[in-house]
Amino acid sequence: MARIKVHELRERSKTDLQSQLQEFKAELALLRVAKVTGGAPNKLSKIKVVRKSIAQVLTVISQKQKLALREAYKNKKLLPLDLRPKKTRAIRRRLTKHQSSLKTEREKKKEMYFPLRKYAIKV
Repeated sequence: MARIKVHELRERSKTDLQSQLQEFKAELALLRVAKVTGGAPNKLSKIKVVRKSIAQVLTVISQKQKLALREAYKNKKLLPLDLRPKKTRAIRRRLTKHQSSLKTEREKKKEMYFPLRKYAIKV
């Protein structure tokens, strides 16, 4: 079986992808049996192609699943952890823009009672 193109896999439905996956796994099992029994060299080289094809199908399935989840959680307030942006740990723990712009009562009073002085500078 020739290697399958990913763009063709993306167009298929979930059930088609599952059946394709089962076919590839069955073929891989047959190829492994042939390897143990001392099969032809062309069958042994085919194992790599089938394994890569299985990986492609699984990748497309997981990508479709994640895309569907993103659509489901699109306008929700909270997102599951795996759908949130990864960034870095430090960035995730950093204060938000709103939190960092807030001022304490003491700061507000100080600004009110001691405003910044304006000077007229002769140029």
